[in-house]
Amino acid sequence: MAVLNKIRQRSLFLILIIALALFSFVLTDLFRNSDALFGGSQDVVATVNGTNINRVEFMNRVEQMQSQLGPNSTSTQAMNRVYDQEVRKAIMASQFENLGLSVEQDQMKDLLKQSFSSYPELQNEAGIFDENKLTEFVNNLKALNGQSAPLGTFQINYQQWVSTENNIALGAQERAYYAMVKAGVNATLGEAEVDYMLENATRDLNYVQVPFTSIADSLVEVSKSDITKYISAHKDKYEVEASRDISFVEFKEVASVEDENNLKADLLKLLDNQAVFNEATNNTDTIIGFRNTNDVENFVNSNSDITYNDEFVTKSQLPKTEADTIYNTPVGGIYGPYKDGGFYKLSKIVAETQMPDSVKVRHILIPHIGAQSAQPDVTRSVADAETLADSIKTVVTTNPSKFPELVTEFSSDQGSVNNGGEYDFHPITQMVKPFSDFEFQNNVGDIGVVKTVFGFHIIEILDQKNKARAVKVATIARKIEPSEKTIDATFTEASKFELALQKENFQEAAKSRDLDVKPVNGIKILDENIPGLGSQRAIVRWAFEDGTRIGDYKRFSIPSGGYAVVQVVKATKKGLMDAESASATVLTEIRNEKKADMILGKITGTTVADIAKNQNRATSRASAVNMKNPTLSGAGSEPKVVGAAFGLAEGEVSKPIIGNKGVYVVEVTKVNETTTLDNYQAIANRLSTARANAAQTKVYNALKETADIEDNRARFF
Repeated sequence: MAVLNKIRQRSLFLILIIALALFSFVLTDLFRNSDALFGGSQDVVATVNGTNINRVEFMNRVEQMQSQLGPNSTSTQAMNRVYDQEVRKAIMASQFENLGLSVEQDQMKDLLKQSFSSYPELQNEAGIFDENKLTEFVNNLKALNGQSAPLGTFQINYQQWVSTENNIALGAQERAYYAMVKAGVNATLGEAEVDYMLENATRDLNYVQVPFTSIADSLVEVSKSDITKYISAHKDKYEVEASRDISFVEFKEVASVEDENNLKADLLKLLDNQAVFNEATNNTDTIIGFRNTNDVENFVNSNSDITYNDEFVTKSQLPKTEADTIYNTPVGGIYGPYKDGGFYKLSKIVAETQMPDSVKVRHILIPHIGAQSAQPDVTRSVADAETLADSIKTVVTTNPSKFPELVTEFSSDQGSVNNGGEYDFHPITQMVKPFSDFEFQNNVGDIGVVKTVFGFHIIEILDQKNKARAVKVATIARKIEPSEKTIDATFTEASKFELALQKENFQEAAKSRDLDVKPVNGIKILDENIPGLGSQRAIVRWAFEDGTRIGDYKRFSIPSGGYAVVQVVKATKKGLMDAESASATVLTEIRNEKKADMILGKITGTTVADIAKNQNRATSRASAVNMKNPTLSGAGSEPKVVGAAFGLAEGEVSKPIIGNKGVYVVEVTKVNETTTLDNYQAIANRLSTARANAAQTKVYNALKETADIEDNRARFF
């Protein structure tokens, strides 16, 4: 009681302590996330030229986009697609505003008419687009308060309609904008003349090349300061995004040998009858086994991960590695267990027959309303189509010579109608199943009516080839999966490795446990897939978190089952690439610069022949070299060398020229000037078309490159 009294006496003090602790916690979180404290962009996905992209609206659009892209898409893919659209919209909006480009009311009406004139909901009784119907439809959508209404073959709500209108207006503005751009990129006659001269004026050359490879790399010293200096001088080439390098060890949940042996044992238990005590009746029941069952289909479906297939199959359709054994098993015989495609299987031969490997047929297809590929003018019901097919069958059975005539009159299969309805020899896999079943399981001369998704077929079997044994196989398949014991063991192994990293180096800990360390370099902040692990956005987010440091590690679950223990190996900040990272690409360029200086210091002589001799190199020739395609035969693309050659007179020798692959000295042996044209309009038109085709992409890329974009997506995804 004394203790309780003391607590009561000091309750105000305790409340103050708790309040201060909570306040401290809140302040800590606020300072950690300074955007929340100082009014930052917590609800802004991106800012483009001062225009904010709101998080809530953006997330709604991402949800819609993911629905459109289908189940195989990820939220990151949908997010990137919406982001690109929103950035484009914001960039172009600033251009439209500067130019005063807008879509007026009358123009918008015309645009809506162009887009929706074919929709019945917006047409009058005469089937003509009606503005009053459009107004009525939009007002109705607005009144539905977010609920959808049908429009054509899809559903749309008011918000989606507004978005659609905005996109239509944006499209019209873009077309107007790019039309003006394209009008300004037309080539002049002067430009056309220059283009003609660049392509057709040529030079014949003698040259000597002293390649950079003539000096061994080991003779050229490149220091770290050389690399840093080179990067600074070529900043545009070595600007990089923020990235992370990681290493990971994967612990897969894979079935063990024991798991597989247990699975095979379970399958073998299904073969024979089993005596099972029934607690409800207090009797011993006999469970019929796979070997003795008379209801094969139900037995398979009750015990297999793959349902029963009631079809005859040829040898080529059986599992390749086991085909011979299964095919040669007699009716009633069982083969297995055997491993096939991630399953262990038991296969029983249920029946056998003789089937051809290919068949030639002719048919007449009678479609009905709702049949696949039926044309809009098909009004025949299913019952009417069946009645007509039966009537045609009666006719062709009595008089087969009428078959081609009836094909022309009734068949809707455009793939065969011009060939009298015939399909030449084809395998069992070519036609839809009911069609194939009839043609492969009946005899030459048989005529029948078969219903498929396309309608009713009147089929006549014209010929069959290579009849051979076909078998009906009942297969019990069990997927090979890790047991609970194996899953627990995998978790334990991953946990032990993670604990070991508290004392051991990541690489050494993995090596001592015979684990494979896999590196992944250059991960960007918005990446989703980790090579070798699949979709792992959680790993990427963790690697870029403010609190994650080089050397930190963490365990993650992986989609295929199991775990990955991941360590951050390197963190690269946005900006210029560091010397170590750039060295792989920079070394060759720096060496070549130094080699060029070394070669220049050794070149003596005034003619190509003299220089070739003292450098112990061969003299080469290049004929009809032009400026538009500056290539030297035997040396490849060398624009600097060819450009220098065009500045020389016939017989003149150049000074040493540093090219892409070495140092060159060139002699012009012949100047081939081209004849002028009377008119360059055709060339101007060609250049104008090429520029106009490329203008839209190039202009937008240029606008995006110069735009002020703050990308905050990584905060939300």
